[in-house]
Amino acid sequence: MAHYDLKTDELKEMAPKLRAGDTVSLTGIVYTARDAAHKRLCTQLEAGQPLPFDIRGAVIYFVGPTPAKPGQAIGSAGPTTSYRMDAYSPALLRQGLTGMIGKGKRSEAVIEAIRACGAVYFGATGGCGALLSRCIKKAEIIAYPDLGPEAIRRLYVEDFPVTVIIDSEGNNLYEIGRQNYLNSVQQREVCGSGV
Repeated sequence: MAHYDLKTDELKEMAPKLRAGDTVSLTGIVYTARDAAHKRLCTQLEAGQPLPFDIRGAVIYFVGPTPAKPGQAIGSAGPTTSYRMDAYSPALLRQGLTGMIGKGKRSEAVIEAIRACGAVYFGATGGCGALLSRCIKKAEIIAYPDLGPEAIRRLYVEDFPVTVIIDSEGNNLYEIGRQNYLNSVQQREVCGSGV
């Protein structure tokens, strides 16, 4: 496992080099979108309408931030559960989406689309929204303001900490971690059986 300091506009080029378990500090533009915004994005695609931002090479963070306090760019901004976006993610990946940030498992259809499109799924640490918000230096609503916290925002982040959960080859850290754990338990049982 390795660590990378990456600009978000380098992600498309770097995605094939990243592996499940690698840690990344992201700097650059990240867009926010949760399930309501994802549904609207896909409705626009189906209608042949342009999206409100250039999705090619983009990173979407699955977050609905709290309101900013005075002097802050954004309020608490922790990841939401990613499976809520599973019905929509493959269509956006096919349009060129390169990175997704959230928490939790993804469906087989999403994993296949990640593999087919050379994308990456990152995990951000749940429960750390106040700390993660310190890495967000600018935030502006660019689409669907009626959705409130679920409006699409353009963020500028600096050294935003994420872990590669599913890499562009479909390797899945959740499965790797589980298998490593089971192997270690089995090894302890084998070693302990002779005592």
